[in-house]
Amino acid sequence: MRADPFEPAALVCDDFLGGQVRLWQPRDGYRAGVDPVLLAASIPARPGQSVLELGCGAGPALCCLGARVPGLALAGLELQAGYADLARRNLRENGHDAVIWDGDLADPPAQMRQRSFDHVMANPPYFEAERRRGADDSGREMALAGPTPMEAWVQTAARRLAPRGTASFIQRAERLPELLAAMRQHLGSIELLPLLPREGRAPRLVLLRGRKGGRADFRFHSGLVLHRGTHHEGDWDSYTETVAGILRHGTALTFG
Repeated sequence: MRADPFEPAALVCDDFLGGQVRLWQPRDGYRAGVDPVLLAASIPARPGQSVLELGCGAGPALCCLGARVPGLALAGLELQAGYADLARRNLRENGHDAVIWDGDLADPPAQMRQRSFDHVMANPPYFEAERRRGADDSGREMALAGPTPMEAWVQTAARRLAPRGTASFIQRAERLPELLAAMRQHLGSIELLPLLPREGRAPRLVLLRGRKGGRADFRFHSGLVLHRGTHHEGDWDSYTETVAGILRHGTALTFG
């Protein structure tokens, strides 16, 4: 658990969305990859709407979403105070007037419980702590294998949604049954988008979206292929044209 603020020497500044977002991150702690960028790109938000991220970390998803959709009311909840402080800095320096709460999603702060949002997004820890060897850095380990059950993530998201609002999650494919079961208890109109490493490969990650009060049938969309070709060649990325647009230019990721 990272409670203390990061020292300046412990941070590096990285570019996201081709430089549209500049994000301070720890050199050695948890560092954002493409996952929060893909999650942010999938949120069907419109200017003037409100968005809450559960477990926002240093704020990469919120910053990327704010860069793509202007005029959003952004908010985040983060358990680790050191990362929450970093998220405030990143959002402020990227020009976003956001609210970041310190707290546990199983027992959210009163100010957060008094609000509802048009969209909630989350990138819950991918691993169960008891089934893996922990990372040396405690902050990174909390991000990778937190103690809060998946049910609590979904339940909190649903409670904070306004009627007809959406909740979106990115998660490892192995935990899809657990996540889907929780979403069926609290949300409707559920849509699944697998993220395929390459054409013909099994998905490693999935995006799952549900709507509060939704009644539409479950939709299983064709997978989004992340990389061209059958294997990696050379010292460069091989993202497909669609994914390169999302990661470098901030275009939206649409289901279907």
